[in-house]
Amino acid sequence: MDKRLQKRHKRQVARAKEHVKLSEPDLRTPEQITAAREAARSASGRRNDTGANSSAPTGRRNTATVTHTAAKTDV
Repeated sequence: MDKRLQKRHKRQVARAKEHVKLSEPDLRTPEQITAAREAARSASGRRNDTGANSSAPTGRRNTATVTHTAAKTDV
């Protein structure tokens, strides 16, 4: 029974190795990488500021509520 489990494990490992995705190397220069990081930081900072100041519910909740109340009025 151990042989059977060993064979099964070996097959599983071989299949898993086939599905591994290797990442491509980053060909950007160090200056380009730092510029991209700074741009990402400033963009994420802007997104967080606008979301924190907004007190309105999200669009999904709002549309779900409207749809739900419209269904009740039809009945």
